[in-house]
Amino acid sequence: MRRFPVVATALVALAVAAMIVLGIWQLRRAAWKTGLIATYQANLHKPAMPWPALLPKDDSELLYRRATGFCVQPVAWRDVVGHNPKGDPGWSHIASCRTNGAEGPGMEVDIGWSVAPKYRDWKGGAVAGLIVPDHKHRIRLVADEPAPGLQPSTPTSPADVPNNHFAYAVQWFLFALTGAIIFVVAVRRRQAEPARSG
Repeated sequence: MRRFPVVATALVALAVAAMIVLGIWQLRRAAWKTGLIATYQANLHKPAMPWPALLPKDDSELLYRRATGFCVQPVAWRDVVGHNPKGDPGWSHIASCRTNGAEGPGMEVDIGWSVAPKYRDWKGGAVAGLIVPDHKHRIRLVADEPAPGLQPSTPTSPADVPNNHFAYAVQWFLFALTGAIIFVVAVRRRQAEPARSG
């Protein structure tokens, strides 16, 4: 009978344990993400707030909440892929605004959608809309009323926030189970080889 593969068993056991830990971590992430989405859903029903003068470390109480602000002057522009209310693809036009004078904290405003980029005609003013995530500036305000010549941009919603962590957890647990089964079968076959050959 061949010797039991102690080193290989230890390595496989460590790998299986690591995959189980990753699965448990994903389950915890799933619970956290579920709570986060619930917070976003609740924010939709809160009254409008003024655009924050300073951004908190945690955006969860701001995202998907209605807000109002005043753009003193657009100082920069960018265009991102967006959709109008009909779902047509095109460009959402985002103005980086000066607020509260030259020393203000600034505000990113999505002032509308069009089929072509490079809209630069909006000069600023009062805006009201929905706070959504922004990959460059953390948050931006999607204006309810588009600038002249534009259509409203369709903001993202809490329903767009992915929560695939439970599926990832199941995958890690299946990987761990599969790895353990394959190893056990391989060891048994290895142990049985001398008996068959004798």
